[in-house]
Amino acid sequence: MDVLLVRAADIPEYVQDGVVDCGITGQDLVRERDARVEELLELGFGSCRLEAAVPQESSYQTLEELAGATIATVYPRLTRELLPVEVELVDVTGSVEIAPRLGLADGIVDLVSSGNTLRTNGLRSLGSLFASQAVLIAKPGGDVTRLASMMRAVVEARAHRYLMLNTPESALDEVCAIIGSRSPSVLPLAEPGMVAVHALVPAAEVWRLLPELELAGASSILVVPVERMSR
Repeated sequence: MDVLLVRAADIPEYVQDGVVDCGITGQDLVRERDARVEELLELGFGSCRLEAAVPQESSYQTLEELAGATIATVYPRLTRELLPVEVELVDVTGSVEIAPRLGLADGIVDLVSSGNTLRTNGLRSLGSLFASQAVLIAKPGGDVTRLASMMRAVVEARAHRYLMLNTPESALDEVCAIIGSRSPSVLPLAEPGMVAVHALVPAAEVWRLLPELELAGASSILVVPVERMSR
């Protein structure tokens, strides 16, 4: 495999024109460039939101109130497409957040992750227009199925944990209900009346599950990462 490191904004065109077989870039850039590519897989990182924001002291309170306002953005296509009202756009290429303070615009449309940059520049959000993350893209009809399958196995694995525990057989139904798995592995143990339960669980649910499982009678609970996973 040959890997090219290029600007994320250029990747949709590289893939569309067949310069590369596939690429990893943001959904926002794919939409903004209107590239003729296929999104094969959401990769679970680089999460952000395209938001409209105005200065804290601004009288604007909703997206609809921006009708006729001047908006600075590096995403003119998405702004026109997603804002519910007509606005006058000012295309910028640098720090969008300072445009209102310089008198260039009434507000901005830009990517937001934590929101710290907005607050630092005295801005407040009026609402989210689009949620984005990193995606694997390819030219329609391109043969990258094998690579996509390998990457999907890793993405799926990162979202899950392998849970192992021991429990009395009398508590098995309750434990399985807590886990939420339709078909956990249940194995008999040497101690009469005890079984081992193995199951895949969502990583985000682990810390909620543990105290509930302990209260149900589970013991020797182990949670381990998953390297690869295919459904």
